[in-house]
Amino acid sequence: VTAAEILATGVDWSFAPTLAVARNVNWGRSYESYSQDPDIVKSYAGAFVRGLQGDLGDQSVMACAKHWVGEGGTRHGIDQGETSLPADELERVHMTPYCAAIEAGVLTIMVSYSSWNGAKCHGNQFLVTDVLKNKMRFDGFIVSDWDGIHSLSEDLYKAVGIGVNAGIDMFMEPDNWRDLIEYLKAHIEFGTVKRSRIDDAVRRILSVKFAYGLFDKARPAARPSANHESFGGLEHRELAREAVRKSLVLLKNDGGILPLDRSSRILVAGKNADNRGHQCGGFTLDWQGTSGNAPVRGGTSIWEGIHAVAPNAVFSGTAGKDADPVQHDVAIVVIGELPYAEGPGDIRSGNDVIVEAGSQISGLLTVLEPYSHTLELAKSHPEDLQTIRNITSCGIPVIAILISGRPLVVNQELAEVAGFIAAWLPGSEGQGVADVLFGDYDFTGKLAFSWPADSEANCQVDDPGYAPLFSCGYGLKY
Repeated sequence: VTAAEILATGVDWSFAPTLAVARNVNWGRSYESYSQDPDIVKSYAGAFVRGLQGDLGDQSVMACAKHWVGEGGTRHGIDQGETSLPADELERVHMTPYCAAIEAGVLTIMVSYSSWNGAKCHGNQFLVTDVLKNKMRFDGFIVSDWDGIHSLSEDLYKAVGIGVNAGIDMFMEPDNWRDLIEYLKAHIEFGTVKRSRIDDAVRRILSVKFAYGLFDKARPAARPSANHESFGGLEHRELAREAVRKSLVLLKNDGGILPLDRSSRILVAGKNADNRGHQCGGFTLDWQGTSGNAPVRGGTSIWEGIHAVAPNAVFSGTAGKDADPVQHDVAIVVIGELPYAEGPGDIRSGNDVIVEAGSQISGLLTVLEPYSHTLELAKSHPEDLQTIRNITSCGIPVIAILISGRPLVVNQELAEVAGFIAAWLPGSEGQGVADVLFGDYDFTGKLAFSWPADSEANCQVDDPGYAPLFSCGYGLKY
């Protein structure tokens, strides 16, 4: 289905799957990771590649496993930061998913912005050539990330030489591509880049294009898949709705408040209750995501999904100030994060962690303003807790639904409510949440990440003394 949706837009190469094993939820790209557990990520890696590429026929899309390697293990969860691990630990945790992707025949792999033991991955010949190409026998081509070689040196001529010799075959160079070409020619002329290195890159790129049949296919707009009627259609939306149902994790259900009765007088509130843009998160329609229902055409917000099956439900807006125990039996408050992507999604307690990371890296570290300075939702979004308290102070029991790209410290919110659901970033099909709220389906989701107990506590999974509130694998049922 994902391949069909991609092909309908005219795209035939997808920068997915992301095989990061996120070990610190302060990282702004945590939601791109399947899990903190390498075995879970591995299980998705092969399945995703097979589903996307298939038999490399007309219904296939080229996959790109990313980002090689260790980006999910950076200290303090700093995007593009430093992963300090012994080689055997890097292999056990962060390379494991790539083995499954390569076995499944992934055609391309993208290099990470991050560093391993001080060396930027874009310039690391050991990781890119010795390990990935030679030891793991990956025979597709390796692509840089967007402007990735610029992290190697402020001197683009020098950066080009380092990146090419490291083993990168194709470069995403949006602005300085003419300079890159001239600098590469100069490196070849001066002998600082061997022609055999260029031959290897050309062979790999052409081999992938031939394997995919790119030279025999019509232009994307003329292919049978272009603008296909199935794009955004009911069958695809039903599958997305099923994914929502199966990904929800029930963290609290005091007194069996869930499932709800459709005839109950339900008050729905919260900033994320009627916002498809917030449900989708970052990298949707825009780099940093979007807000509101209008930009995300089709689908349903969580409020729309509830209202469709519960005729007595009413929407109170964001603050829940209409709460009345005479008129309402129960309330649903949809809380959580706002959309973000990449570095702007980082949680950083202070600039000291950036100074620490920068001092360990041989290269450049791009620093963007972080989403917040704390994982504690009550501090980053105090309006959510206030909405809950506006309602519980009236004696109405509350079920909280958390929209977020990662686990957050929600101790205060948990203490206030009778039920708590981690809905992650459910996407456009909010109706899937209602399917489970009213008992048409039971909860089946389990945490793929452990849940932090305290914003001041250590969130680095690998560190001694790490003690989460909920362990990876936790999840209640009715």
